[in-house]
Amino acid sequence: MDRNKAAQRVQELHNVLNQYNYEYYVLDQPSVSDAEYDRLMQELIKIENEFTDLQTPDSPTQRVGGEVLDMFNKVRHDTAMLSLGNAFDETDLRDFDRKVKQALDEESYSYVCELKIDGLAVSLKYEQGLFVQGATRGDGTTGEDITANLKTIRSIPLRINQPFTLEVRGEAFMPKQSFIALNAIKDEKGEEPFANPRNAAAGSLRQLDPRIAASRNLDIFLYGVANPGETGVTSHSAGLDLLDDLGFKTNKQRKVCDNIDEVINYVASWVDKRPDLPYEIDGIVIKVNSLEQQRELGATAKSPRWAIAYKFPAEEVVTKLTGITLSVGRTGVVTPTAILQPVRVAGTTVQRASLHNEDLIREKDIKLGDYVVIKKAGDIIPEVVNVIAERRTGEEEEFHMPTHCPECDGELVRLEGEVALRCMNPKCPAQIREGMIHFVSRNAMNIDGCGEKVVAQLYREHLIQDVSDLYKLTKEQLINLERMGEKSADNLLQAIEASKENSLEKLLFGLGIRHVGAKAAKTLAQHFETMDALAEANLEQLTAIHEIGDKMAEAIVAYFHLPEVSELIENLKAAGVNMVYKGPKLAAVEQSDSFFAGKTVVLTGKLHQLTRNEAKERIEALGGKVSGSVSKKTDLVIAGEEAGSKLAKATELDIDVWDEQKLLDELN
Repeated sequence: MDRNKAAQRVQELHNVLNQYNYEYYVLDQPSVSDAEYDRLMQELIKIENEFTDLQTPDSPTQRVGGEVLDMFNKVRHDTAMLSLGNAFDETDLRDFDRKVKQALDEESYSYVCELKIDGLAVSLKYEQGLFVQGATRGDGTTGEDITANLKTIRSIPLRINQPFTLEVRGEAFMPKQSFIALNAIKDEKGEEPFANPRNAAAGSLRQLDPRIAASRNLDIFLYGVANPGETGVTSHSAGLDLLDDLGFKTNKQRKVCDNIDEVINYVASWVDKRPDLPYEIDGIVIKVNSLEQQRELGATAKSPRWAIAYKFPAEEVVTKLTGITLSVGRTGVVTPTAILQPVRVAGTTVQRASLHNEDLIREKDIKLGDYVVIKKAGDIIPEVVNVIAERRTGEEEEFHMPTHCPECDGELVRLEGEVALRCMNPKCPAQIREGMIHFVSRNAMNIDGCGEKVVAQLYREHLIQDVSDLYKLTKEQLINLERMGEKSADNLLQAIEASKENSLEKLLFGLGIRHVGAKAAKTLAQHFETMDALAEANLEQLTAIHEIGDKMAEAIVAYFHLPEVSELIENLKAAGVNMVYKGPKLAAVEQSDSFFAGKTVVLTGKLHQLTRNEAKERIEALGGKVSGSVSKKTDLVIAGEEAGSKLAKATELDIDVWDEQKLLDELN
């Protein structure tokens, strides 16, 4: 085939493959078999391999994932991606409508209601019809360039059928079936499963290797045009129709409502139907339809006044608490977990729920054998809401936390100012095992194929006693393990070898120094640049760093003074593990890249996974200021259980409010 014929055939294959893609992934109406599609794709690949100059950025072959990226570049959004205010009941919706009516001075208006997809908000840029850049929301002003990963989502057109230059917004998500399949694979590898489809989608799109994103079967719904000027549309609903015409995938369950009563009826209609959808939703988004009225209503610094997100109430069910088990974490904290009769909650079967600590068990008067109300906090984490005392028979039993560690029989201690019981034995097998699981995790040394089950098996077989032993493993040792074939052993050894080249901050975070999270580990690595320099640092040198508080500094000094830590560091050095910071030097690092940098935060109500002091220290370590009162200068309120007047004032002042889980997500 000569080049002219090849170019003609390439264009033909582009057209037909793009059409088949659109039918399969957008319309869900495939017109050809998978075999026929694959045959045509292979033909295109063969031609592009022979005539490399014919391979274009919008070729269907560019969806499989290319070279591994070094990092994600920052992208500044031309139009800010604001977060939405929340409504939790009919009163909130009517209050939103009242404010809209008042601001528009009684002129007529309508709303568009859309399903709130539980995924990752992204922005897609097209120039002359060609997809040129995709980015995460980030802080709303600046996101990360994830173009290569977004190209692997087959419902995103690489070229639209009009030569527009425009920016569109959407929600990338992982369908329920893809999520189940992914977690089955992770379970088979002995890796920690994703907690929910949203985390799985976000984790997939933030992989530096686009081939991983390509394997995850992600999808997307587009929900708006960021700069509609060139398109000529004058309403949000017309913008969605335009997206359909351009070949984008939108959610067809949307509805235009003439008044707030229709909105409320639409919301109510989805409360019971949501489990039947093939993807997760966590609410309904309501937007004023007219773009001119949207401009008239404007926005606060954080959210538009013309839109609101109704959040579905957490589904609550009743089941029986049949037992309480105890687990020991890597810091020695002993956590009680409720064992439940299996029950369906928010689309999944729940058999366990964290009880956090003994104080919570006493506060809620939980007894063995009780019937309890269960919900998923944020539709994600199962928790015990309360006990149904009237169903007690008298056979229920009080639960008492043990005085000694369930793993090593060491004495359990409650430290001053903490609610948790801790095992103080540094040789506790559970702490060692959990510490090694943390060491190999993605945000630490990122040793692929060495998940929780593999670490537990290696420890049980006495092949590893601390993290330095990972670097002494041999293929002969690994292939004798259950479910560890020759290829898996080779892959694991390659991942272990590759981890030696990680920058210092990954190792610091992996070592699990108390109070040192991923952000603090990077800060320490940037300041001291080598492990030896950090190990020799004193309290004065550490606390001179803005992000490092007294408690963290004391923990770091104490850690490096332990003889066993010195021995561990020497063993890791001997194994060839890098001890030097490889990132940009401190002077070149943007100091305000933390979400909390420069923000004033107020903590209110009861937190369960962090003490108030721990939350304060971690926020301050990231450049935030924690205040005791809510005012117009407050940027964010973290509301735990039984939040009172501070939460009410935050709502009155239209200040962003997070629950504890969202705080933990941002901190981690």
